[in-house]
Amino acid sequence: MATLEIRDLHVTVEADNATKEILKGVDLTVKQGETHAIMGPNGSGKSTLAYSLAGHPKYTITQGTVTLDGEDVLEMSVDERARAGLFLAMQYPVEVPGVSVSNFLRTSATAIRGEAPKLRTWVKEVREAMERLNIDPSFAERNVNEGFSGGEKKRHEILQLELLKPKVAILDETDSGLDVDALRIVSEGVNRVRETGEVGTLLITHYTRILRYIKPDHVHVFAAGRIAESGGPELADKLENEGYEAYVKGGASA
Repeated sequence: MATLEIRDLHVTVEADNATKEILKGVDLTVKQGETHAIMGPNGSGKSTLAYSLAGHPKYTITQGTVTLDGEDVLEMSVDERARAGLFLAMQYPVEVPGVSVSNFLRTSATAIRGEAPKLRTWVKEVREAMERLNIDPSFAERNVNEGFSGGEKKRHEILQLELLKPKVAILDETDSGLDVDALRIVSEGVNRVRETGEVGTLLITHYTRILRYIKPDHVHVFAAGRIAESGGPELADKLENEGYEAYVKGGASA
């Protein structure tokens, strides 16, 4: 069973000619088949956690450990983390001019699988995944994220998720900027991957609306760079009713 273990994780960033600590001791375990929702207000450290796990150079790990199946993730380069089974769906996917979606997906699959997928099988696999996400076939020949709408960018992220089959999927505010129909389609894609039981999911969000479609096993509240409270799905209901004010005040007083 694939397991991502985060222990006492501290992370800093450089801002305004000063070093600022964002994560202040995060402990979290995500097992294969589990879905963990990370919720919290702006500036609480949710996205910092996502990008630190993926290896973004902007973030400096000053303390703590991260392992995937016992292997030291922090000693891996970004591409090694991806090959090991970590997947990040970004809040703001970047454009890749000159690289078509079809080439990007096949190159990514080749890197993950260790060999190029057989073309005929791969084309069928991609076409079926695109159909499930209501993506027009012509999309495959467009440059990655270039001129994409917000919904198209997010569906492309979930298309990658379905095709690359990671061990742990980190979804950073996948619901951001989506209308109701796009949110439903994207959520159905995430649920298809979850239903295989082969992926641990770390779902980062401000709002509970995506949790109406994707039911988490565990909910964690982030505040002031730490997990302030953990619970089951009922914790999301509490946040819907009460908001984050109590956690923000608690973090400030700490």
